[in-house]
Amino acid sequence: MPTTSSRLLALLSLLQARRDWPGADLAARLDVHVRTIRRDVDRLRELGYPIVATKGPDGGYRLDAGSRLPPLLFDDDQAVALAVALQTTAATAGSGAGPGPGPGPGADIGEAAARALHTVRDLMPARLRHRIDTLRATVVAPPRTPAEQPDGRVLATLADAVRARAELRFDYAPPPAPPQGAPDDRAAAPPQDPDHRADGPPPDLDAATRSRAREAAAPPPGREAARVRRRVQPHHLVTWGGRWYLLAWDLDRADWRTFRADRVTPRVPTGPRFTPRALPGGDVAAFVTGRFRGADGPGDWPCRGEVILDLPAADVARHAFDGLVEELGAGRCRLVLGSWSWTGLACAIGRFDADFEVVGPPELRSALARLARRAAGAAAGEGRSPEARHLP
Repeated sequence: MPTTSSRLLALLSLLQARRDWPGADLAARLDVHVRTIRRDVDRLRELGYPIVATKGPDGGYRLDAGSRLPPLLFDDDQAVALAVALQTTAATAGSGAGPGPGPGPGADIGEAAARALHTVRDLMPARLRHRIDTLRATVVAPPRTPAEQPDGRVLATLADAVRARAELRFDYAPPPAPPQGAPDDRAAAPPQDPDHRADGPPPDLDAATRSRAREAAAPPPGREAARVRRRVQPHHLVTWGGRWYLLAWDLDRADWRTFRADRVTPRVPTGPRFTPRALPGGDVAAFVTGRFRGADGPGDWPCRGEVILDLPAADVARHAFDGLVEELGAGRCRLVLGSWSWTGLACAIGRFDADFEVVGPPELRSALARLARRAAGAAAGEGRSPEARHLP
């Protein structure tokens, strides 16, 4: 005959495993009378577990959500999965320290995850602690993984506004200034901020396109020196490349915008409720992907070209990402590749370090010629190309 405490733990485990349990089924599983189940349910309620009784022919019980978090029970696999997730979160958030001696904006998330991991591990039996310890790993961030992480309270505020469909006001910090002496033409780098129409155009565009984009964006004066007040209808909170972003309809600009959460300082209280408008294309992932590719919404890369490479298709496919590779025979293949700019596409093709033939379009040929002139000037020690010398 199990003790009352062990029976309570077994009952709690059953209630967590399934949404609804008829009282008779619980009694049968625990080999006790239905009256005993009723008494045990009352004991669990006194301990803070929100168990509600369900009506009907069978009559049963359900473990509901409450106002506070009661103790939880996990099976072995759940406990290991939870510990691994906490370990990864603690490591990745902890690496998000910003500039300066202090912790980064995401430090509170990393510290909370580390404390939770310590609590969970200490309560595990030895066999599970051994599994967790053997799974410990050092999280190494790729060079392009951003370091900035938002404060956990900011994320919670943004998520609440999305869920409540409430207008949101916040101060939006300008993008950090590039390092002193850093080159302005970063054709091989993707746009760093999908909200570029509000914060200025991506730096990889050519000079003429940058000028037109700045005129269209019309950023407010003093943007570089001060935060900008924004008023939006928040729709989704998403992650991309290690950063958190808020996808929202900008009320003042009458357009969709994507804001980096680590640069958002929410203002309270929130505004009135709103009826969400339809997102172009209806797919959040496709829309955000299109924005990062430089498109106005869901869509392909704004620049796409086709070449024939003197390389086997198997060698090219490993590094073509979402490009299309077609075998043309021994040591030759067709590659269709996209990019955010023609110069960026030319650089991406050149990195295969092989002879190639351009199929099209003419913009790709022009970008390759431009790049060749720049490379030739640099190799000859002439510095900037003639067309770039008039730029500031």
